Amino acid sequence: MNFTWPVDYDRDVSDTQSDGRRPVFAAERRQRIIELVRANGAVSLRELAQAVHSSEVTVRRDLRALESEGLLNRHHGGATLPGELSREAGYTQKVSLESAEKAAIADLAGALVEDGDAIVVGPGTTTQEFARRLTRHAELAVVTNSLLVAQVLSASPRVEVMLTGGTLRGSILALVGSAAEHSLAGLRVRRAFISGNGLTAERGLSTPNMQVAGVDRALAGAAEEVVVLADHTKIGVDTMVQTVAPDRIDHLVTDDAAPRDVLDDLSARGVRLHVAEI
Repeated sequence: MNFTWPVDYDRDVSDTQSDGRRPVFAAERRQRIIELVRANGAVSLRELAQAVHSSEVTVRRDLRALESEGLLNRHHGGATLPGELSREAGYTQKVSLESAEKAAIADLAGALVEDGDAIVVGPGTTTQEFARRLTRHAELAVVTNSLLVAQVLSASPRVEVMLTGGTLRGSILALVGSAAEHSLAGLRVRRAFISGNGLTAERGLSTPNMQVAGVDRALAGAAEEVVVLADHTKIGVDTMVQTVAPDRIDHLVTDDAAPRDVLDDLSARGVRLHVAEI
């Protein structure tokens, strides 16, 4: 379905292209924004501005208009489709998003691991990138429910990898369910490195799926400290099922495009911030 709006000649200077291309009007920009959000589920403000060749100020105005039409939901730093509270993006949708940010976050998070550590690592494309930094360590024990993490570490003879049991959730290539949760019971490790679909100062980490949330809680419960890996598109976003309360999060590793007000609120709650410069 295509959406149309009356032609809007209210545009800022950045909408007139310096390379000679014709101006981009509001109706055309908003149509493109809807297409991008529909294709990806969640898109950052910076990505949208780059994609439609406009300023972030202009795109914010477009997002307000689209939200008033019920076509998307605005949040800190970007937009999601309506119903995103219960929508879980799959691996193929997420793997190419924010790749530079994920790499920088993985580098910072890697500094929180030492030789001889025992850790748990949750599913996600950011934790997959983080796992690549673990291959440099010796005498490391890693427990994970992520097939992607296990695959990355499988070629490293100095890292002992233990997979949980459970039922395969194909969309994120991870093991979930009661068997996965039970396999983590009684386990005690130094740190848990987990991701999610949203992080707010009020509710902490969240995900749209109850089975995924159950295993994430078990991963967090097995650790002395919880480290959340989340790029800026997830900061300030709230999804359906809470996994880790803010007072249980010890570290947040994110990038410098994350909304400052949310980071300040998290810091005030005792979360130690590690912000990667992109």
